[in-house]
Amino acid sequence: MINKRLLVKNLLAHNDENSFYDKKRFISIGEKEGKAKFLKHVCALANSNPTNNSFIVVGVEDEDNKIVGVDFFDDSKIQNLVNAYLHHPPLISYENIPFPHLPDGKVVGLVTIKSIGEICSLRKSIWKYYAGSVFFREGSISMPKVFDIELKEINKEAVATIEKHAKNNIKLTLDGVVDFLNNRHKDLESDYKVFKEQFVVCWAGNKKVVNGETFYYRVDIELINEQVKLFYSNLDEVKISIDENSFTTIEFVQLGLGAKQKYYPLEKVVISFNENGTYSINSDLLFNPPKYKKKKLEEIFMGNNLLVEKAKSNHALNPTEIKRLRYLADTYLICYLNGFEQAKEQMEIARKLLKPKYPKVNASIKEALRVLRKVKYN
Repeated sequence: MINKRLLVKNLLAHNDENSFYDKKRFISIGEKEGKAKFLKHVCALANSNPTNNSFIVVGVEDEDNKIVGVDFFDDSKIQNLVNAYLHHPPLISYENIPFPHLPDGKVVGLVTIKSIGEICSLRKSIWKYYAGSVFFREGSISMPKVFDIELKEINKEAVATIEKHAKNNIKLTLDGVVDFLNNRHKDLESDYKVFKEQFVVCWAGNKKVVNGETFYYRVDIELINEQVKLFYSNLDEVKISIDENSFTTIEFVQLGLGAKQKYYPLEKVVISFNENGTYSINSDLLFNPPKYKKKKLEEIFMGNNLLVEKAKSNHALNPTEIKRLRYLADTYLICYLNGFEQAKEQMEIARKLLKPKYPKVNASIKEALRVLRKVKYN
């Protein structure tokens, strides 16, 4: 079993960017240009590594390899994005890797790409890349190729050595459990469970009981063996259930207009552990968004836009406007889910404008955009 934190360290310590490894300060698949560049690199790494894994490490400075981290990126549907845009898409995963020196909510992103052994190409045009384009890695650069297209096995031994050096051991597992329970989450209720005598899942959160059911908020869940953060949120409620073979979460989001809030189930994730030392993660979107009359939402949408314009200026907001700002992310999200497609763009604009003066509003917009990613790529 590979310890993903060790894998990241080995990639950074022993390799500059090359034909099986790339590093990024961040990725931005919510924007067309960022999405196109990400797909280009995935395509190029898959084609350059037909028989071994290839990697993108996210949250690292390019010049000195300093680990600065990125926000926790909960995108279980990233495979769907790749499937939509690439012909012969590789198998892909995005994992959030905690590092002790990073603040809460910051992780290193590890994208693992596994080719299916066929030439990967763009299925449809995006940004300045045309449908049918094929990319390969030449050193640290993803380049288009239009002739002599052939998959070659060149990195199999190098990657196998790196993965071997990242194997987990009992000391790393025990240290991880103790650190999670005793150091990082002293102020939260925390626990752990061992599955199939080898997998250790730790979780922490504030517990509350509603109508006889137990929910958690400020939730952090990690698979300690691989040093992978499975879930992290300061805002949403999560229901956790456990049996001998699986660990299941159901995430809820709080939505509504103004003070009329209600909890809606968003996604169910089941981690199933097998006797042969493997595990699988399956997710199902449960979300059924609330519906409102178009006229009412038009008023809210225009009001939100005016509120953002005023908030970015030097004009002080009155108490009523400050209260409305608290629900800005929720109402924009509801507008988008009811057919106002410009609401997503407005959320992106509002986040940039409001981040310095209203950090809590910025955090709620980030959560709303995360929900949109799940819905969009389901």
